Amino acid sequence: MSHVNTVFGQLLQLLPRHDFEKLVEQHETDRYVKDFTCWRQLTTLLYAQIKGHDSLRDIVTGLSAQSDKWYHIGLNSVARSTLADANNKRDWHIYEGLFYSLLERCRDMTPRHKFKFKNPLYSLDSTVISLCLSLFPWAKYRTTKGALKIHFLLDHRGCIPSFAVVTEGRRHDVAVAKEIDPPLLPDSIIALDRAYLDLKYLHSLHEKGCYFVTRAKKNTVCEITGQQKMPDKKGLLGDLVVRMDGYPQDLRLVVWRDEDKDREFAFLTNNFALAASTIAAIYKTRWQIELFFKWIKQNLKIKSFLGTSQNAVMTQIWVAMCYYLLIAYVQYQSRYKYGLLPLARIFREILMDRVSLLDIFSLDPNKAVRKIRKTRSPAAQLALF
Repeated sequence: MSHVNTVFGQLLQLLPRHDFEKLVEQHETDRYVKDFTCWRQLTTLLYAQIKGHDSLRDIVTGLSAQSDKWYHIGLNSVARSTLADANNKRDWHIYEGLFYSLLERCRDMTPRHKFKFKNPLYSLDSTVISLCLSLFPWAKYRTTKGALKIHFLLDHRGCIPSFAVVTEGRRHDVAVAKEIDPPLLPDSIIALDRAYLDLKYLHSLHEKGCYFVTRAKKNTVCEITGQQKMPDKKGLLGDLVVRMDGYPQDLRLVVWRDEDKDREFAFLTNNFALAASTIAAIYKTRWQIELFFKWIKQNLKIKSFLGTSQNAVMTQIWVAMCYYLLIAYVQYQSRYKYGLLPLARIFREILMDRVSLLDIFSLDPNKAVRKIRKTRSPAAQLALF
């Protein structure tokens, strides 16, 4: 098995190296660099993400223990001070650019969403990353707290983020949504929570040819001007045509009762073609973005950081998101049926082993690591202790 590259080496080969080098050249981040290039910085930070290391010392110690395999991942040396300097000084935009290059690859193979309609379906929301204000004074959120917000546009075709932007924590969601103007194709449907209930913003989506589904607030004032045809559907309490001050066209108000939660919900939309039950289901599937937030916070290193400068934090966040797209790409390309989390756990355990990725995809995740460890040499087994 010695002729097989390490798992890490095989993962690095899946990255769009040519696109990355173009970004490095564009931002001139390798100018005057002798050894620790941007590619080697990316390799080191990806290693930290996959292994779950959250300190510079852990990263350097872990890599040093595997120095005999550096040739396969393109490293010559790693020092804490060099890595810290690179994180603080090298423009984080190159890793943002790499994220969008990976995204283009993922889009070609992601499965379609679960609904029968063919419209692209998205959810837009944000998550807060808490920071210590004394260590990160540039990220002021409240009087004694620091925070960042990551705003995501989640594509339900594969549940991958198709757009992301990082802002200071006190920026309001709808204000950011108006500024970033996320790329949406005409006929797209976007699910939004009540934080985005701004009629000017919703009308801007309508003018782009997009549909939105959001929840009405309790104090929402509207004038009923008509009623949609009401099928005999369990849970459907009303399907109304309404007018609201500040929105020039008619809107649709769907009132739905969730029997499981014993609650009533009112949904506003500009889509009059889909069934009322589908409108309710679209908003319900918005929960996928909350599960996405939970996954990245639990499995990516975006809550503890290797540096305190804004550049270091942004670099780490974008490398983390690149890793998420990388394992999503691997899963969809291989049609791995067990999900992202088992795949991420396997990579963490056997990252520097010389095992073919094809062998990993064919194994049950509960047996994969145990089976691969049995094939290790006695010397490799001893290194585990």
